Order: sequence, then structure tokens, then C-alpha cells
Amino acid sequence: MTAPPRLAAADEPAPETVRLSGVGFGYADSPDVLRDVNLILPRGSFHFLTGPSGAGKSSLLRLLTLAERPTSGRIALFGQDVTGLPSSAAPGLRRRMGVVFQDFRLLDHLDLFENAALTLRVAGRKPETYDRDVEEMLRWVGLGDRMQARPPMLSGGEKQRLAIARAVMGNPELIIADEPTGSVDKAMADKLLMLFQAPDRSARASSWLAIRTVAPSRFSAWNSISSLSAMALSTLPVGSSAMMS
Repeated sequence: MTAPPRLAAADEPAPETVRLSGVGFGYADSPDVLRDVNLILPRGSFHFLTGPSGAGKSSLLRLLTLAERPTSGRIALFGQDVTGLPSSAAPGLRRRMGVVFQDFRLLDHLDLFENAALTLRVAGRKPETYDRDVEEMLRWVGLGDRMQARPPMLSGGEKQRLAIARAVMGNPELIIADEPTGSVDKAMADKLLMLFQAPDRSARASSWLAIRTVAPSRFSAWNSISSLSAMALSTLPVGSSAMMS
């Protein structure tokens, strides 16, 4: 299987990409969704979070992407305490992340190439500095012959591959993938996992957090695997045969 394309190294990130300390979260007049969650993602780590529907995975994603603020505890991203961060400061931190959402959030008026290159363009990069990287990544995820197509013309699996390609472009310090291989077949899922295991991952220094309803069948890419259930987070060693729910 062909190795994923190498991308230019990002600026030196903080030793800890994510630290959650006693984090709780709930909506007004509702029971807490999360309570006393503690999690550390070191720089360059690979973490898998699993749990049933309603366990709080989506709420945790919203906290990490600064769409919500915790009701208790503290959150640090890239070495910075963001617990009480003003909304005006959030976009700058989000630009240091790549996110694969379950609903993909592609822009239908842009073609595949433009969608994949969007974060680079927003960051002010000139097209001549990234055109080749974007084309190579799209070819690697099997979309090389569809670069001029628009998202409404794609299947669910193709949209997922495009969303993953977009998330990794620019070597963000934190990549969060919600059900990252849920719409692709096993062969493509295994290929996409190679992005997590790429030999140049230390140079990229990205931290990966993948969120999924069920545990992965392959553990080798992950430094740790956690189960989110009943508002609590428990971590299993990689290779554990315990069931996660």
C-alpha cells in the first residue's frame, strides 16, 4: 500500500496539545453531559475515544473546537488555558486544528480541490505554495480524477475522504476526526489509517483524536484508547481486549 504524501512540518507546537482537567459540561435545566473528565494528549500522540450514543462524545468535540465552554474544570489547548477564552480569540486557535465532522461540512459551491485547499487559502498561503500538495493528497485518497467535481456529486465515502484530506492539509497541531472511516469500505479505512501511522508523523507533530461509537479493530496506530460512558472517561492500554461501551 502506498505511503501517504509527506507534508511540510508545522511550527514547533506545545509539548501537550490538549489537557482537560476535571471538565464538566451541561446545558441549562438539564443533567450534566460530562463530569470530571481528565484527558491529556501529548504532542504527536494518537488517541481513540469511543462510547455509545449519548455518552457525550459530541459535547466533548464542541468543547475542544471552542464551540462551547465547560461548566466546570479547565481546558488547555496548545499550552494555553482556553477555559474562559473570549469568542473573538477562538478563530485563531481553530486555525491550528483540522476537524473531520460527521456531516463533513463541505462547501457545495467549491470544487474538490478548492475544498481541500480551503484552510491553506484562509491562512493566506499563495496557491503556488500548496497546489502540488493538495493534488497529491487528493490522488492518494482516491479523488485525483474528481478534483473539479463539487460535493453534491460525491458519494458519502468520497465526501468523507475529501473531509479527511482537507483536515490534514497544512499540518494542524490537532486533528479531530468524528467517525473518520464510517462511510468507507475496509480497504479504504485501512489506507486512511496510514495517515495516523505515517513515518513522518513526528515531523508533522500533529496530535490525533478519533471519535467513534465502537472500538477500532486495529490498535497499532493509537497510543491510548478511552471509553466515554456515563459521563466518565476511562483509558484502556493499547491492545486491550476489553469491551468498550
